[in-house]
Amino acid sequence: MMQKAGYIRWTGCRAIDRDGRLHEVVELHIMGARYAVRLADLAKGMSGRQVVVQVEALVREWNYYLGTTCGLAQVSASGKALNIELFETGSFTVSLSALRSVIYGRERLATIARIPEEPASPVWKERRLSGQQQISALV
Repeated sequence: MMQKAGYIRWTGCRAIDRDGRLHEVVELHIMGARYAVRLADLAKGMSGRQVVVQVEALVREWNYYLGTTCGLAQVSASGKALNIELFETGSFTVSLSALRSVIYGRERLATIARIPEEPASPVWKERRLSGQQQISALV
């Protein structure tokens, strides 16, 4: 079952990257941390022209600044969601229709849900073929 992990919103703010260039960004608030996706890259990713979009840390001092790359985002195989993989936090998803509503100004927020991690199951260890023998080797 997916749980609400945060939200995404477009405020029209601009952030400065390492090279000193301004970019319009979409803010992601996930698990209490702020991230940003460049709006131009997000539009390319949603249209299918760009496969992977960078998720960067968003820092606010006197202005907004883009920090290190914290994850990657891409459109799901079904084309109905944007899947976000944060390197240290996990996997999240947001509906593309809700995201489009935020970008076009019809809604203020779109909910981001956490994708539950699958437990590692050692099913293959417990299965043994009948008549299987264990062979030891000397090294």
